[in-house]
Amino acid sequence: MTASSTHFKVDNGDMHFLTTASEKTILIDCNIRSDADDPDGDAPDVAQQLRSRLKRDPAGYLYVDAFLLTHPDQDHCRGFWKHFHLGPVSEWSAKADKIVIREMWSSPIVFRRASKKQHTLCDDANAWATEARRRVKRFRDFGYLSDGDRILILGEDINGKTDGLGAILVRTDSVFQSICGSYQIDFRARLIAPIPPQDDEQEEEELSKNDSSVVVNIELGTFTLSGASRYLFGGDAEVGIWERLWQRNKDAPENLQYDLLAAPHHCSWHSLSWDSWSDWKELAEVSPDARKALGQALSGAYVISSSKPIKDDDVDPPCIRAKREYKEILSDVNGTFECLGELKGDEPLEFEVTGDGLKIKTRTTALAAPSIIGGLAGAAAGSSSAYGAQPFKHG
Repeated sequence: MTASSTHFKVDNGDMHFLTTASEKTILIDCNIRSDADDPDGDAPDVAQQLRSRLKRDPAGYLYVDAFLLTHPDQDHCRGFWKHFHLGPVSEWSAKADKIVIREMWSSPIVFRRASKKQHTLCDDANAWATEARRRVKRFRDFGYLSDGDRILILGEDINGKTDGLGAILVRTDSVFQSICGSYQIDFRARLIAPIPPQDDEQEEEELSKNDSSVVVNIELGTFTLSGASRYLFGGDAEVGIWERLWQRNKDAPENLQYDLLAAPHHCSWHSLSWDSWSDWKELAEVSPDARKALGQALSGAYVISSSKPIKDDDVDPPCIRAKREYKEILSDVNGTFECLGELKGDEPLEFEVTGDGLKIKTRTTALAAPSIIGGLAGAAAGSSSAYGAQPFKHG
């Protein structure tokens, strides 16, 4: 099978789906709006588009091998509790037919920062946090995890909160090659952020000026990792984070190199500059270090904006000035900028990983019929109130 990536049209939000050559599947964020679930709505039915790309277990349930949540903003986790199974797989309902997550990839740091008073968690984020706590507790209780209970903790937490979780912990600046506990020869990921705070004062400054997110560089190969294509995802990480990432990686810029960059925060100017676009317009200055961090484009690279159409106005995100900056970066490598919101039709943008780099797949208007066993195609809605509003504390 050919490795590939699918980038769904979700307006200002993120929803990306990777498939390795060995058919492992990775979902990065989701933004399934109510309009997308409404048969009479105008938004693309991204839930059905995702389901049509998933396989079923012999027991009959649809599953994704791994689900990475970059951070708990609603436009990155909307629709989570409605469309994904929560709790032990033994409690999966054929009638509801929700998607099983074999392995969660989750950061306690971004949840702890988000739980501050000025960052109230939405119901979907609380649902994620509750499920992550369940899986971590199961690991602490039994010392091992199976599909449907698995979790990878991305980044160490403070005050020893991730002590004893070494077997499921990925430290910042380290590389991992496993999915669902199985080593992969055609997949590799480097965890670049979150960066652990050096002190409380520094963290408070970042909280007031930046959205903390997981930043990860994922490589997908055609069979092995020789000639692999690199995907850089940064959630909503803003300028201060990218400045620090450049300082941490300037002696190893290959850590930030990409064949495809999902423009952070939906092509926001705030990922490239401290200056407000609406206030400063063309006088706004680019941060040299943030631009270097986001400018490590490889030959023929793509930058995609998961956003609404980009207009020449005061709106941010998406921001016309950020688009121009990315296009300038790409001009040096003969690259391409794509805005998902400007593509015709409802179909997502898809790429194939080839020996010659990334290739855009031909987009069609037809949608493959889903495979349904023992239940409805759509997931049944449930109440989110059961998850409460607890801050996320792994373990």
